[in-house]
Amino acid sequence: MVNEFQGKTALVTGASRGIGAAAAAALARAGCARVILHFGSSREGAEKAAEQVRAAGAEAVLIGGDLATETGIRNFVAALGDRARSIDFLVNNAGSLIQRGKLADMSYDLYNRVMDLNAKSVWFITQAVAPSMAARGCGVVVNVSSIAARHGGGLGATVYAASKAAVAAMTKGMAKELAPSGVRVNAISPGTVDNDFHAKFSTREILDGVVKATPQGRLSTNEDMAGVIVFLCSDAACNIIGQTIEINGGAFMV
Repeated sequence: MVNEFQGKTALVTGASRGIGAAAAAALARAGCARVILHFGSSREGAEKAAEQVRAAGAEAVLIGGDLATETGIRNFVAALGDRARSIDFLVNNAGSLIQRGKLADMSYDLYNRVMDLNAKSVWFITQAVAPSMAARGCGVVVNVSSIAARHGGGLGATVYAASKAAVAAMTKGMAKELAPSGVRVNAISPGTVDNDFHAKFSTREILDGVVKATPQGRLSTNEDMAGVIVFLCSDAACNIIGQTIEINGGAFMV
């Protein structure tokens, strides 16, 4: 697998921690020559992730941007600039619940931030990167959806779940449009991952309940997700098009 990643450039959004940081490091270990790490608010986290990328022998490039606003998305795409033309693997990972909001409490601003971060950024960053992939006749896009897209999420996470369902739908539509040009688009759908996201938005009681209901008997890890992302970028996945791969230890089976 190292040879097929040799000399390649990857862009991972939301790479300062969690799944994004693990994916950036895994792509570097797989042989990528350069990994562009997008970060939102945590430059410090992105620097730590970049250290892992460099330790694996790849160049690390950091670009910040608030993808929870349209202006921030536009600014990030502008900052990406000519680098967009050299990207071989795009991992649209940036996303967050931001904060829980039930139907009666959801503000227009929070709704827009959740949708912009989780869905709109996926669309417009792919729009910036995919044309050059298509022109070269190769490239891979991996989007990050969520198990919440399947069951609607927990209380106060409905809009987040809807945004992740949009990602799964975009994945299919993008795949149909880009596959004839040699560009593969797929998605992963993480279950409950033992990382900062759930440390912030879940309780230990909730997580213990997930473990009990999961056939594998444990929470998923960032590395579980990163391994499948690398697989989807590899030639081993050359016939996988428009799929959303559920990764959850058996907690949800299609």
